[in-house]
Amino acid sequence: MKAIVDLFSTDYGLMSLGVIVFMLGMGMFFYRMFTKKIEESARASGKS
Repeated sequence: MKAIVDLFSTDYGLMSLGVIVFMLGMGMFFYRMFTKKIEESARASGKS
């Protein structure tokens, strides 16, 4: 329970939370970008 309180109430906890959220967002962005590029490449090469 102390870890959750520290996560939301201290400066280092909030910075850690910000980094975690940023990394998850970046992971979703890259996943969408790579799948889109793979689909475009497959379409351009004539494969389904």
